Amino acid sequence: MTEPFVLSAFTMSTVSHGNFGLWRHPEDRTAEYTDIRYWVELAKLLDDGGFDLLFIADAVGQLDVFGGDASAALARAVQTPVTDPLLAVSAMAAATQRLGFGITVSTTYESPYLLARKFSTLDHLTGGRIGWNIVTSLLDSAARNIIGRDRQIPHDERYAIAQEFVEVTFKLWEGSWEPGAVLRDRERGVYTDPTKVHDIGHDGRYFTVPGAHLVEPSPQRTPVLFQAGTSAAGREFASRNAELVFASDPRPDVLRANIDDVRRRAAGHGRDPGSLKFITSVEIVTDSTDSAAQAKADDLAEFHDLEGGLVLLSALSGVDWSTYGVDRPIEQFDTDASRSILAAVTDSDVRQRLTLRDYVGNLGGFGGELFVGSAATVADQLEAYAARTGVDGFNIAYHVTPGSFTDVATYLIPELRKRGRAREAGEPTTLRQRLFGGDTGLLGDAHPAAAFRRNNVTAQ
Repeated sequence: MTEPFVLSAFTMSTVSHGNFGLWRHPEDRTAEYTDIRYWVELAKLLDDGGFDLLFIADAVGQLDVFGGDASAALARAVQTPVTDPLLAVSAMAAATQRLGFGITVSTTYESPYLLARKFSTLDHLTGGRIGWNIVTSLLDSAARNIIGRDRQIPHDERYAIAQEFVEVTFKLWEGSWEPGAVLRDRERGVYTDPTKVHDIGHDGRYFTVPGAHLVEPSPQRTPVLFQAGTSAAGREFASRNAELVFASDPRPDVLRANIDDVRRRAAGHGRDPGSLKFITSVEIVTDSTDSAAQAKADDLAEFHDLEGGLVLLSALSGVDWSTYGVDRPIEQFDTDASRSILAAVTDSDVRQRLTLRDYVGNLGGFGGELFVGSAATVADQLEAYAARTGVDGFNIAYHVTPGSFTDVATYLIPELRKRGRAREAGEPTTLRQRLFGGDTGLLGDAHPAAAFRRNNVTAQ
């Protein structure tokens, strides 16, 4: 049976997320990112157009590796400036009915107690349409400004912190408030039964959280759990915790192997490996015909900024590429930043051909595989890519907004619906139900978070 793809719009609360220089295009509106009307209009477009969710990336540090400071990032608007992605969600939710929201928040620089409150609040305000993209961060500049360290916490320790962090939030979301704790009994003047609200008593290596959750249970209790990270530590973390895994690699066969590895690890943790879904980042340029789409892609490429790509690659890899020849094959370096980035671009199978110009000098770099063509052509390409890699859907990066997403909604999604590859509008549900089905919108009983439940919280 053909399953619909997960269709996610991939963006960031900034001017330039992944395709740098495109903010200069006359049809691009990303410079309006500080205006709430921009976000509301985008959300309505995605909701009406058939997208499942809006996935918002985030970074909490300056990109200051390239050239030794943040000058290039500031000049070229490379993920700088950037605003808090959580704050526009409630306004977008009020203007939409079905669209989910996957918001990136780091476990390295947040408090689990406060984060649990934020996501429970958003789960209430969105009617259960919120997801948390769990990341561990990778910028030394964030460590300097948030926790006063010269360098970030070592890579694998960040994942150890993340594991304890999510366990604290699971205790708060799933175990602190029993079913039926909220009475709203006007006659007796009792809102909450205090015997059904419990302190979690967490005292761990990294966090001490003795008290109860501040927020009454929300529609999903726990937000849909996303995870982005494909290192060995990242795959292990995903296999334990994630429901929707954002897995990217420019090598389709490696992407397939990583997905298979996460599923195997999930089975080892007692989870159904088929219960996890995987999305990967792609870029799409589509129009009424192949030739019209190619002409559009050629026009977009005229605005592409090579140096902007080098700024981001330097930040992600922890390597200053400012003096490295752009036509020289990329080499591997030891780093505590994103290990999967360097592994992908220095693989022995591609080392002889992959230069900095190859990787960041064109469309289809950080946004993932580039697909150009009519709706039928791109739909064929997506189906073939999914069959080869095992992904369940796509995190669709933009070139210009809202134009890139308008084109997907106008041309591609109707074609995917004809093939059973995109969901019909349907009735509003929680994000978990939209992506995974089920009757309640709660985490499944096999998820590790279910172990913290009290008195038979009804799961799907």
